Amino acid sequence: MNATTQENGWPGVRPEVVAEVVSGLSTRLQKRLDGAAAKLAQRPLSREGDEWRVEVDEEALLVLHAPGGVIADPASVHCGCLLAPACVHRAAAVTLCPLAEAIEGGAESSDADAPRAEGPRAEAPETPSAPEAVLRPEPAALTPSELAAARHLHRAACALLAAGVSGAGAVSQAELLRAAHRARVAGLYRPAAAAVTVVTRVRAARSGAPDHRLVDLVSGLRELLGLTVALSTPVDAFGASDAPEPTPLGELRGSARQAYAEEGGLRLYGLFAEPVLTATHAGAVSWAVDAGGRLSTVAEVTPHGDAAIAAPLAVGAGNRTVRLGDAALSHREFSRAGLAVQGATRSAGGRLGAGASVRAVRAAGADWTAEPVAGLWSEPPGAQVARALAAQELPYESRPAGSDLLFLDVTLLGAAPTAPGAAAQLLARVAGSDLVIALLPGHEHPDLAFRANLALLATAHGLRLRLIGRLERADCPQLRLLAIGTPPDGSDQPGPVRLALAADRAGRANLGLERLQTADLQATAPRADHPAGPLPEFPTTPPDGPPVHVLARRVAQAVTTGRSALAPSAATAAADRSLLRVAGLSTAAQLLDGLRAAAADHRRDVFGRVVPDDHDSFATAWLAAAVYTEALATALCSAAWAADGTATDRTRQPARV
Repeated sequence: MNATTQENGWPGVRPEVVAEVVSGLSTRLQKRLDGAAAKLAQRPLSREGDEWRVEVDEEALLVLHAPGGVIADPASVHCGCLLAPACVHRAAAVTLCPLAEAIEGGAESSDADAPRAEGPRAEAPETPSAPEAVLRPEPAALTPSELAAARHLHRAACALLAAGVSGAGAVSQAELLRAAHRARVAGLYRPAAAAVTVVTRVRAARSGAPDHRLVDLVSGLRELLGLTVALSTPVDAFGASDAPEPTPLGELRGSARQAYAEEGGLRLYGLFAEPVLTATHAGAVSWAVDAGGRLSTVAEVTPHGDAAIAAPLAVGAGNRTVRLGDAALSHREFSRAGLAVQGATRSAGGRLGAGASVRAVRAAGADWTAEPVAGLWSEPPGAQVARALAAQELPYESRPAGSDLLFLDVTLLGAAPTAPGAAAQLLARVAGSDLVIALLPGHEHPDLAFRANLALLATAHGLRLRLIGRLERADCPQLRLLAIGTPPDGSDQPGPVRLALAADRAGRANLGLERLQTADLQATAPRADHPAGPLPEFPTTPPDGPPVHVLARRVAQAVTTGRSALAPSAATAAADRSLLRVAGLSTAAQLLDGLRAAAADHRRDVFGRVVPDDHDSFATAWLAAAVYTEALATALCSAAWAADGTATDRTRQPARV
């Protein structure tokens, strides 16, 4: 099955189809839509070729025509009931279907869920047939149609935020999708994609999907509202003295296609490979470094139709041939070998093009301890963290490849809790400093090799490693472990355990695609400075960092239950305000007071009834609080990694701002 289907078996659907079908319902039927969708989800679903069939009742049959697994036209949804086509069954069906991004004019598809915070944030899925495009210059100012589309999208986003996940039913979602389609047609590709991402995550939250994370939904809404505010607010509205540095309109608009630049000849050295696993796609991505030290990626990612087989598909993709010229090596092989490429093209984000003019042949690889690969480990950890945090401010498609990757030499300390009552985590000390970091699995899916490998490494106390990981933004140093290798010879004295991989593995292991064995961790002769057996238990102290959770919790609470949730008692509001001010977070206290005031600011008519508004003031207050929370979290993460050799253990004590 090559469709964009989920574990519920329904085909994918274009966002604009959902918007059009739902908007065709009467007001009475729109009120019944969520209940009708819940009932329809319980009916048996069958498939014959490109048609999905559902027996609504004894007399009505619902047929979904989805060539390639995606419903691209409202006319492709047929119902046999008397009210069709304006019946609730058609709208309920498209509401149950997972959203599929459009591929217009050869544009690359965009996976709405890929980059999840807990999963691989590798390059988004690439459409094999997508041509490599050079984008035309963007106009310097918004056209009237673009401005109207941005304001429509802003109003829809404000309404969804005010309703919260609990109140954002199919009608609210469809309105946001309708605004997203209008924005896409107007050329506002980035905010349109952000809106589709928000709807996808709202659906996951309402259905209790296992991959739902509230932090992702908060991030998606913050990005969407930030874009619509920047697009629909005149630059001079801030005043001449307080006007911030405006974001270029081209960056706010985004692009429909990935732009590739000609690179000529490239000598690539394989670095590592990792699985890519999202709610709709599975595959693998290989990372390589060129002679100049720049990182690049080659991905093999395809839609999956069953969550139960998604993880095996991702692992199996590591054995597929790298799709670059005439190269005849798999992603696992490429992670230890090299490529000589002629006619190479590369995007701003580091993705290598696979056009017909590209030629590539296998070449020798390079050890992690040899140039140009070894140069990645020469950058100080603090500078690497600063680079990763700065890249998060850029649009996803503009981030340099590997901007969130860290390259460290560490010594494993074993597993220990990082806070009282917390689960044990694998701890490691960064070479040349007193900084202790927590190592997390690269992806939490139990069918990937990450967790099993991490459990085995937790038994190897004193093991010295050269590793690659993805920065996890937190107020204590955390890293999602992706690949490990042997450290440079002579950099340190050997520990009680050493990494003893087979010769064909070139001294490195891709932790998501390959399982380590006990034999890969070879014990050395016990030494006086490295006693055998477990290391002493890592001490912990109660966290005493700033109470940033107070504001962050209210920001997330608004997303979950809507505007009405921010109406606590006066005592609760006073306690929150006092806690923030005592900690020196007076700005956070002001923002929280402003958010609560905006949530409670309802106009009423002469009869005392609440008059509906556009929720713009509430959304503005929420966005200010969300942006502040984001900036504070970034500052705390940066401070936590700022080890100077004499610093205390920041895994145990979050840094203050």
